[in-house]
Amino acid sequence: MKQRNINLNLKEKKMEYNILAAGITMGLASIGAGVGVGILGSKFIEGIARQPELAPFLQGRFFLMMGLTDAVPMIGVGLGMYMLFAI
Repeated sequence: MKQRNINLNLKEKKMEYNILAAGITMGLASIGAGVGVGILGSKFIEGIARQPELAPFLQGRFFLMMGLTDAVPMIGVGLGMYMLFAI
């Protein structure tokens, strides 16, 4: 009986660690994307301030890179959900 209780406690702790790991994964991915988009936006504004005639060219590049940067937290959330529900 005591052995069974130990096994249940280990399974519960493993589940707690899985939830913690999923939360950290999703949180860090979101923080990283927020910082990345902030730096990207500041460099975009700085580039337009230096050469206003390149604004349409820079705007297209900005939106492309912003979309790629925003894909990272989506992947992080997907991995976090996978860790929560599949592992």
